[in-house]
Amino acid sequence: MAFGGFNESSNQAPMADINVTPMVDVMLVLLVIFIISAPLFTHAIKLELPTAASAPAPEKPETITLAINGEGRLFWNNAPVALDELAARFSTASQKKPLPELQLRADKATRYEVIAQVMSAAQENGMTKIGFVTNPKDGGK
Repeated sequence: MAFGGFNESSNQAPMADINVTPMVDVMLVLLVIFIISAPLFTHAIKLELPTAASAPAPEKPETITLAINGEGRLFWNNAPVALDELAARFSTASQKKPLPELQLRADKATRYEVIAQVMSAAQENGMTKIGFVTNPKDGGK
């Protein structure tokens, strides 16, 4: 009883040729599927989208940085300024649209009297957006 073939007289060596017929059949079937389905991917649905009008985004207000060092000297955007000049500068700054934001940066050794004078001058001349800028804690150092 022999396994592997009907002809016992033939050579029993393994077949060394690769049978590519099933692979060609699969490739041809895939080619036909892609040829048929490709036009379906190119069609687009025509839509009439609604239009909407919106207000323009509001402008970011200017930021004025007013620094006060430990001796009470003032710095308007890093430029030295006298306390007497602040009222005029606040007055011109409050006329801008949108109203600028005033950021106060005071040294921890600054006297409260100077800070109060600056805040009073700002409020009297129309500056309503005032914020204090501080440094975060050093993590226990």
